[in-house]
Amino acid sequence: MNANPNGTAQRILAARRSLRIEWADGESSEFDSLWLRDNRPEDRDAHSGQRLIDVTDLPADPVIRSAALRGSAVSVEWEGEPRSTSFSLDWLRMHGRGDPDLRPDHAVRRWLEGSTLDPTRDFAWLPARTFQSDAAARAQWLGRLLRDGLAFVSEVPAQDSAVLETTQLIGRVAETNYGRAFDVRTVPQPENLAYSDAGLGLHTDNPYREPVPGFQALHVLVASAEGGETLLADGFAIAEHLRATAPEAFERLAHQPIPFRYQSKDAELYAERPLIELSGEGEIRAVYYNSRSIAPLRLAPRAVRAFYEAYRRFAALLREPRFQVRLRLAEGTVVVFDNQRVLHGRTAYSSGRQARHLRGCYLTRDSVRSEAAVLRRRLRAGAAE
Repeated sequence: MNANPNGTAQRILAARRSLRIEWADGESSEFDSLWLRDNRPEDRDAHSGQRLIDVTDLPADPVIRSAALRGSAVSVEWEGEPRSTSFSLDWLRMHGRGDPDLRPDHAVRRWLEGSTLDPTRDFAWLPARTFQSDAAARAQWLGRLLRDGLAFVSEVPAQDSAVLETTQLIGRVAETNYGRAFDVRTVPQPENLAYSDAGLGLHTDNPYREPVPGFQALHVLVASAEGGETLLADGFAIAEHLRATAPEAFERLAHQPIPFRYQSKDAELYAERPLIELSGEGEIRAVYYNSRSIAPLRLAPRAVRAFYEAYRRFAALLREPRFQVRLRLAEGTVVVFDNQRVLHGRTAYSSGRQARHLRGCYLTRDSVRSEAAVLRRRLRAGAAE
């Protein structure tokens, strides 16, 4: 047992094949000797941080001879090896408790009862000038975007280039057959119903792509005063509600791949994926729902009825007004949402009476998370100087 002078660790307990640290706040972390041996700082490139060894270079059964606190680090001696290894306590604490910077998908806030929320109060908003000039405010906004799946920027100039200028501070644009940016407005004989006056039920965009766009940004250039209201819902929360109330339906939707297809004059896109995607631990990691682009299902006749029953249950939940945030976006507003989590739609409108024009783009999922993490890291470094 050793006392740590900086108070971070209360004591450490070293066994031959594990190291246990009891922290001053009452928490504890345990590390396997093989995991520790694989993560020696000296086995990583000093500049890039990338590992210099392969798993076959590791001892099959590394044994800890002893361990001791040395200031703000733990020094580990290994059986049969001449060199000790020093692990930073901060680094061990981060990996022992699961740092949200490493797993941002674990820090989500689900919002099932969307109709009870006030979009201006319950989600992140920043005026464009602050968003562009205040890095700390933008970092907080990005954190809430990742947590809630939804955030807004107001007072953005009504210019075609503005959505790309705004999103360059959020992530990297994913170019598609629609280009780097696209216009959502009524056109004659639309190849996509988004470019019509029709109301659109809740959906996620482009499940027929590989990969599916991660985030979407929509900038209101012209707002319709009548109709054309925006609908938003948390697909993660609704899927969890389905798991709790109809577990068999949930399991069916999570494990049955569905074909999605999109065809236009210059595009032929196809992909198969379940409506609800799970991680290896069974956590919901994505929702893909777009009834307009589901191709004829490839199911055995005996499986058709069971699947459609589950599909109908999920679709019925998406139609419930209590799960929907409903708002009229003002001109100059940019709404950004996680396209693999938050479903969006709109009410019908009449372009003959009132024009409506949004300009949008897609952002890669990893780049949004990267932008948030890098900005937090830079702000921490600046605060430490």
